[in-house]
Amino acid sequence: MNIRNARPEDLMNMQHCNLLCLPENYQMKYYFYHGLSWPQLSYIAEDENGKIVGYVLAKMEEDPDDVPHGHITSLAVKRSHRRLGLAQKLMDQASRAMIENFNAKYVSLHVRKSNRAALHLYSNTLNFQISEVEPKYYADGEDAYAMKRDLTHMAEERPGRAPPTWRLRVSLLCPPAHGGS
Repeated sequence: MNIRNARPEDLMNMQHCNLLCLPENYQMKYYFYHGLSWPQLSYIAEDENGKIVGYVLAKMEEDPDDVPHGHITSLAVKRSHRRLGLAQKLMDQASRAMIENFNAKYVSLHVRKSNRAALHLYSNTLNFQISEVEPKYYADGEDAYAMKRDLTHMAEERPGRAPPTWRLRVSLLCPPAHGGS
């Protein structure tokens, strides 16, 4: 199994995966909008034959008055490849990319109130919190939970990033160099 950044040529297969897995479907232009506007945020999981078996479609919210934050538009894993940790890996990859590329402080998503498996993943595995209920959010009239995941801890744990106290000690030991003699 391989997880990698989605490329433009993956978008049609991502849509196909969506059609197989989810009741919420999007037109192709929506995939292109995400893929071209935020190319670093969407990821695919592919099997050993290079076939897409899962994806996460993500974007940044563009409210200039709010703190930078991302949004998961869609997450799907084919039934044959579920319970392998792919959804968690896809979500973590997209979240890390939001932090590294856009300094995101949190990520949001919507989930059907009846989707117990997704709620378990988001709440118990990925530490999302329900922020509100959105009545009749879905086309069929079902309510959605709006959920948020704080990314500040993930930002502090980035590989290769020294803890704040270590950076402070280094700056005290190595004062900035000054020009001249």
